[in-house]
Amino acid sequence: MQKSWHAGYSAFAGALLISIVLAPLAVASAQSSKTDPPAANAQGRIYMGPAVDLPSIAQTNRQPGISLLLPQAKEEADRFGALKRRAEQGNAPAQFSLGLCYYWGSGVAQDYAEAAKWYRKAAEQGNAGAQYNLGVCYTVGQGVEKDYPEAVKWYRKAAEQGNPQAQYNLGACYTEGQGVEKDYTEAVKWWRKAAEQEDAQAQCNLAVCYYLGQGMAKDCAEAVKWFRKAAEQGNPFGQMSLAFCYEEGNGVAKDYAEAAVWYRKAAEQGNPQAQYSLGVCYAEGEGVERDYSQAVKWYRKAAEQGNAHAQVSLAFCYEDGIEVAKDNIEAYKWFDLAASQGGPGGSRWRDLLAASMSREEIAEARRRSSQFAPRTETPDVARAAYPSPSPLDARASQPGGSGFFVTEDGYVATSFHVVEGAARIVVRTEKATLLAKLINADKVNDVAVLKVNGKFPAVPVAPSRATKLGEAVFTVGFPNLDSQGFAPKVTKGEISSLTGAQGDPREFQISAAVQPASSGGPLVNQYGNVVGMVAARPAEMAALKGAGPPPQNANFAVKSSVLGVLLESLPEVSPKLKEPYLPKDRRFEDVVKETTSATVLVLAY
Repeated sequence: MQKSWHAGYSAFAGALLISIVLAPLAVASAQSSKTDPPAANAQGRIYMGPAVDLPSIAQTNRQPGISLLLPQAKEEADRFGALKRRAEQGNAPAQFSLGLCYYWGSGVAQDYAEAAKWYRKAAEQGNAGAQYNLGVCYTVGQGVEKDYPEAVKWYRKAAEQGNPQAQYNLGACYTEGQGVEKDYTEAVKWWRKAAEQEDAQAQCNLAVCYYLGQGMAKDCAEAVKWFRKAAEQGNPFGQMSLAFCYEEGNGVAKDYAEAAVWYRKAAEQGNPQAQYSLGVCYAEGEGVERDYSQAVKWYRKAAEQGNAHAQVSLAFCYEDGIEVAKDNIEAYKWFDLAASQGGPGGSRWRDLLAASMSREEIAEARRRSSQFAPRTETPDVARAAYPSPSPLDARASQPGGSGFFVTEDGYVATSFHVVEGAARIVVRTEKATLLAKLINADKVNDVAVLKVNGKFPAVPVAPSRATKLGEAVFTVGFPNLDSQGFAPKVTKGEISSLTGAQGDPREFQISAAVQPASSGGPLVNQYGNVVGMVAARPAEMAALKGAGPPPQNANFAVKSSVLGVLLESLPEVSPKLKEPYLPKDRRFEDVVKETTSATVLVLAY
C-alpha cells in the first residue's frame, strides 16, 4: 500500500500525545502517513471555551448579544435578571449559569472577567463544572491572568469529584508539564478515570499510551480495546487508529476488510488521514474491490484539507491521467503543495515534472498553488463541538427533556416535542455527553427515537395493556435543571386513570409529579418494565389550564404500547429490544438503580 511513502508509528511518538491534547487554539500540524495513526485535529482540546458539565462546549465564534426579536430579547433579559438574583443569593448552579452568560454574552455584554468571577463563586462552593471552567480560564488567560498551577488546582478539584473533562485536562497537564512536573504515570491515571466515564478522547489517549508504553507497559491488545471503545462512540481518531491496528495486525488479527470499514467511518466524518488511507485501500484493492475512481475521490478530499500524502497521490493521478484528465499543471500544483509541507517526494516529483513543462505552465501551476487554501471538511470532534447555547435558552437547558435507552447499542426513546426542529441534539448520560441523531418520530403521538454511539444499559419496554388502575409506578427525569442540578430525579406515584387528558386512550393519567423537563422520561412499574413515557407537552398543559381549574396531581404519560408501535417499525431497533421482566418481586432500590442508569438528559439546539 505505497509503503515507501510511510514512516513508522514511533517516528512522531514523542509529540503525538501533546498534539492531541495541548495544541493552543490551533489544529495539530503533524501529517501522518497511512501506517501512522493520525495526530488528532485537536483545536482547543484543553483550551476549549469554558463549558458546563453538559454539554461540553468548544469555543466558537458566536457573536455576543441576544435575539434580534425584541419580545424574545426582553424575555431573555428578564430571565437573566432572575438568574442574577438567585446567584447573588448564593445559589451555586445559578452562579455557574451566570458565569456562562457573561462568557457567551447571553442577556448581558460579554465579559470574561465577570464570567471568571462567578465561576469562582460557584467553584468555591464545590460546583465541579465551575471548577473545570475556572481551570480553563486560568489555562488560557481569559478573565484572569494565565496561571498553569492555578489551572491545575481547579482541574484537580473538579477531577476528584468525577468531572471527566477536568480529569482529561489534568492528564494533559501532566503530559506537558504545565503547572505540574511531567509525569506520564499520573497522566495515564487521570485519562483512565475519564476513559472509564466514556470520554472518547481520553480513551484514545489511554490507547496511545498502551501502544507506545508511555506511563505503563506496552500492550497493543489493550490499545485496541480502548481505540475500539472510542471508535464505537464515533470518535474519528479512534476509528482511524483502530483501522491502522487492523491493517498492521497490531493487537488484533490483521484484517484489511475491517481496516477499510473503520477508515471509511472516520473518512466520512472528514478525517483527512482516514480519507487518504481509504483512497490507498481502493488503489491497492486491499479490504475493498480495487476502484481508481474511488481512490481519486478520497485522495482529493484529503488533499483539499491539506494532507501532504494525499496531495502527492492526487498529483500522480493528474500526471498519469488516472480517472482524471491528464493535466501537468494540476499535477505540478499538488506536488508543489505537498513539497511546501515537506511531503514525501513532493519536491523531487515536482522538479522531475517541471522538466517536461513550459515556463508558462509552471507559472500557472505556481499561481494555483499560491492561491490554494486548505479547507476543513468537518469541525474537530475529538470532543464534540457543540454550538454555543445560551444558558438562558429555553430550547437548551431550560427545560430540556428526558429519554431512556431501549437498546444497549444506543437507541433512545424520548418525546418528539423535546427535539422538534432541533439543528443539533445532545444526550447526557451518567458518564458522558454525546451527540445524537434523530432516527424516526411519530409526531402525532409525540414519541421519537434517537441514536448515539456506544454501549449503554437499557430498560425493557413492556406492553401497557396489563397495567392496572391504581398500580404503583415511578418516573425518572431531570426537572428544574438550574436549581436541582443534572442528576436524575425519581418520583413515585400510581396509575390514577387508564385514559389521559380529555379521555385520550393513548395515555395514562398518573399521580407522580411531572415538570416540563421530565418529558420523554420513563414511567416504570415495580418490576422494572417501562409502561409509559412521561408527557408534559406545552400545548396540552395550556389546554388544560384553559379548560378551568386542573385536577389535582393530573399528569400524563404516553402508553408504552404507543411507543412500541414506533420501536417495532424500526428493523434496526426491534430485534434488540430487551425482553420485559416477569412479574416477580424485586427490590425497589435495584429497579431504581437500573432505570436511572438508563435514563438520559436530552438537550436540543
